[in-house]
Amino acid sequence: MKTMEWQEDLQQLRHLRLFDKVAASILVQLLKEFRACELDSDEVLLSPFNRNQHLYLLLSGELKVYLGSLDNQPVSTVEPGECVGEISFIDNEFPSAYVVATQPCSVLRLHRESLVKLLAQSPQILQNLLELLCERVRQGNRIILDSEQNANIDTLTGSFNRRWLEHVFERENTRCAFNGQPMSMLMLDVDHFKPYNDQHGHLAGDYALCMVAHTLRSQLRPKDSLVRYGGEEFVILLPEIDAEEARSIGERLRASLEQIANFYSPVGILPGVTVSIGLSQNKPKDSLQSLIARADRALYQAKQRGRNCLCG
Repeated sequence: MKTMEWQEDLQQLRHLRLFDKVAASILVQLLKEFRACELDSDEVLLSPFNRNQHLYLLLSGELKVYLGSLDNQPVSTVEPGECVGEISFIDNEFPSAYVVATQPCSVLRLHRESLVKLLAQSPQILQNLLELLCERVRQGNRIILDSEQNANIDTLTGSFNRRWLEHVFERENTRCAFNGQPMSMLMLDVDHFKPYNDQHGHLAGDYALCMVAHTLRSQLRPKDSLVRYGGEEFVILLPEIDAEEARSIGERLRASLEQIANFYSPVGILPGVTVSIGLSQNKPKDSLQSLIARADRALYQAKQRGRNCLCG
């Protein structure tokens, strides 16, 4: 980071969010405290390994914020008029993220001791700073929520993944047992999927899996969980559903896929697929593994009977 010449500009400070509605007399004092600096493209402004004593106000350019590692995707972008470093600036701890210039940038740097003195004179600066911090907290919560949701989703089909199945089984198993309600599971396998891939290509196979997931998901209740269990296998957890009703649901799902002779995809019209289904109903001492094992045995029977049918 290099220092640079900066023409002190009161109006420019007024347009920065941190100094919105701050008295002109306070801003005049601030002008004497600022140091203007230049950042080169890809230069790291803040790092979790270096203690930060400054608040930085971005005048021009763009900054990206990374959590954990610079190899991760950036979680947010800082644009002119915004500030960075305010959390570590206040608590005098190491920054919680990397902040990197994506292009040449100019920033105003303010040492924490300078602002602490001014905060006592201007409650408005303190209010603005608190509002910025609240935004950061809300943004962080959204990032955590998005990360947690993404960790439970199969990226190809948009269905839940096995990680989610382990979580939701414990929750629904406990809830159904407490309320004296049954719970069932359907395990589905796309029939002759390897020959389908060999004939039409793996991209076509991916679109077929997406079509299957969409068709199944559109017929399930919000409380049901459609899980891509692996490859061409799906699992559906059906809370408050006994074996008889689950069998009816499974037959309806099987028939709906059987009726799709072909479907549109980005690679053209593709033939539809059928599924074999195994059914199991939860027992009082069942674990997820035992419930899956019985559904898998029933699925094997369906395949032995010629596929495109339900057993269990």
